[in-house]
Amino acid sequence: MREIDEDQRAAVVARLRRAHGQMAGVLRMIEEDRDCHDVITQLAAVSKAIDRAGFAIIAQGMKQCAVDPDGEIDPEALEKLFLSLA
Repeated sequence: MREIDEDQRAAVVARLRRAHGQMAGVLRMIEEDRDCHDVITQLAAVSKAIDRAGFAIIAQGMKQCAVDPDGEIDPEALEKLFLSLA
């Protein structure tokens, strides 16, 4: 991700590392035949963490990915970015 604020980049990386750890925990829970309610709760947490990281990336990316050569926001590019997370 180019041209992203270093603090924002660090926050996104931290969030994705946390999601990575949570996913490893979900895998262990499944291998240990843990209660499905607990597994689903943790899986939902992983999904939310990844979604939030994606939204943070898109928010920063709008500055570089959804702006046309004239410096105007390209609505189609912006919509495509948001729909990629749907």
